[in-house]
Amino acid sequence: MVEHVRDLYGYHRWANRKLFDAALARGDEAVERDMGAHWSFPSVRTMFVHLYGADAIWLTRWKGSSPTAMPGADIASMKQLRERWDALEAEQRAFVEGVTAADLVKVLDYRNTEGKAFKAPLGQLLQHVPNHATHHRSEIATMLTITSGSPPDTGLNQYILATTGQS
Repeated sequence: MVEHVRDLYGYHRWANRKLFDAALARGDEAVERDMGAHWSFPSVRTMFVHLYGADAIWLTRWKGSSPTAMPGADIASMKQLRERWDALEAEQRAFVEGVTAADLVKVLDYRNTEGKAFKAPLGQLLQHVPNHATHHRSEIATMLTITSGSPPDTGLNQYILATTGQS
C-alpha cells in the first residue's frame, strides 16, 4: 500500500504539471477567462489555485494542524502559482516518501475550515487528494477544450506509459 500511495502521488504531480503546462501555453486569455458560475471555480487559473490549496491544506492536516482558510486565495498569476506549487510539491513529496505502512492505518483527527471535527485513516486521506484533483483536472481540460482545443491526455495509463518509456 505504501508503494501504491507513492505511485499515486507521482501520477498526481505528473498530471497536474502536464495540464498546467498545457494551460500556460494557451496564454493569459485562456487561463483567466471567466467560464461562468456553473464551474467549481470560474477560470482555469482559479481552478488550479484550488488544486494547490487543497494539496496545501491536506498536507497541513496530515502534519497535525487544521487551517481555518484554504491557502492560495492571494495567488494572482500562473507564474506565482507555479513558484508556490513547486515548493509545496517538494514538501508533499518528502511527507509521502516518509510514510510507513503503520502510518497509513493511523486515524487522523482534523477539522474542516469551518471547525467541524472529522477523523479518517491517513491512508484513505492520502488517496483522497489525487482523486479530488482528477475531478478538477477534468473541469480544467473541458475549459481548455472550450477555449482553445483539447489538451493532452492526463489519464493514469498515459502516466504509466510515460514513466516506463513506452510513450
